[in-house]
Amino acid sequence: MIGNTPLVGIIMGSESDLPVMKKTAEVLEEMGVSYEMKISSAHRMPKETADYAESARKCGIEVIIAGAGMAAHLAGAIAAHTTLPVIGVPLKSGELNGVDALYSTVQMPSGIPVATVAINGAANAAYLACSILSIKYPEIRVAIDSKREKTRVKLLEKSEAIKNTTLKDL
Repeated sequence: MIGNTPLVGIIMGSESDLPVMKKTAEVLEEMGVSYEMKISSAHRMPKETADYAESARKCGIEVIIAGAGMAAHLAGAIAAHTTLPVIGVPLKSGELNGVDALYSTVQMPSGIPVATVAINGAANAAYLACSILSIKYPEIRVAIDSKREKTRVKLLEKSEAIKNTTLKDL
């Protein structure tokens, strides 16, 4: 793993967010990037959430990924307390199926940015964190390049396999 201490902090608003947010951890492990994972609600644990954001840099965290649903402002609350890059993952939940979480994550005031991925886009949040970290850690860039090449080759193989098929064969 790259990093003696966690380089990425993965924060979620509640335990029910874990099935989606574990995809972030899976990608980071595949890329060899160290991380830590915590539950910290912006509304039910505001002091702990602020403390985490304020101390993350001192603990070696370089990027924070925050996932929450139902218009929760977890990523924004964290971004308000740190200048580290924060990536928000709006989670599908409630009556609005994540649209409320998307709006609350993406609509940040000037000066408090939160990079935002798609609803339930936890894997892409990890890839974005890796891209950010690859500026400093060349081995992460190599891992990203390798993953993209493997994906390209797989798609070329699939394309070749279906090239001469007809509709009835599909």
